[in-house]
Amino acid sequence: MTDDCSSKVFRLDGEIALITGGGSGLGLAMAECMAKAGAKVVIVGRREALLKEACAKIGANAFYEVADITAFDKVEALVERISGRVGPISILVNNAGIHLKKFAVDTTVEAFGELMNTHVLAAHNLCRYVLPGMIKAKHGSILFTASMTSLIGMPQVIAYSAAKSAYVGMVRGLSAEVAEHGVRVNAIAPGWIESPMLRKALSGDENRTNKILSRTPMARFGEPADIGWAAVYLCSPAAKFVTGTLLPIDGGASQGF
Repeated sequence: MTDDCSSKVFRLDGEIALITGGGSGLGLAMAECMAKAGAKVVIVGRREALLKEACAKIGANAFYEVADITAFDKVEALVERISGRVGPISILVNNAGIHLKKFAVDTTVEAFGELMNTHVLAAHNLCRYVLPGMIKAKHGSILFTASMTSLIGMPQVIAYSAAKSAYVGMVRGLSAEVAEHGVRVNAIAPGWIESPMLRKALSGDENRTNKILSRTPMARFGEPADIGWAAVYLCSPAAKFVTGTLLPIDGGASQGF
């Protein structure tokens, strides 16, 4: 990368990014790419061994915090620890999530609630505690990892689809609320990207795998870095006039036939 103005707008030097679910999959890909772009990244998850391994892979600009973001009463302390240890958070990536593959009639209220807690309520709660610092600094970027199920209907993922669709509403409302304070809010909608969650979702389901590939114009799954670099763009000065948007990264699947 050359050291000129056109390249610097895609850099994240001086930024501190909190990425939930950053120890594996798409969260790790975003953390790796943001670190390469100059940010300090703090990955959050429940498994310390996984987080340590991820930080070793990312490099010197990576830090971790072991935390359960659904422990809502402990999130304020988490944000304070990160701010004291690494610095004020200027990028928040709401990426942590769980998957549930069940028909609607088999999805219990408890299972549905667990999905909503992990995706929606936890993301909102994190925003509550990160936003004051961003608003004070007149600078910040919040990114939600949405899904193809935010855009199209799929069977056996009613709770997941509801949670990821809620992200789209959160992006619209939150972006309108904080834009005047210099904070941008966007979402990415990953298509079918090679990851542990994708492999689990498609395990033993050859018909679904073939259906996905047949409706994707590029006729392949994406790579984690495709998501990582898109996240860098949306959080970088190159996207300084982009807010309230949902960016599909799907090889054309949301538009193809």
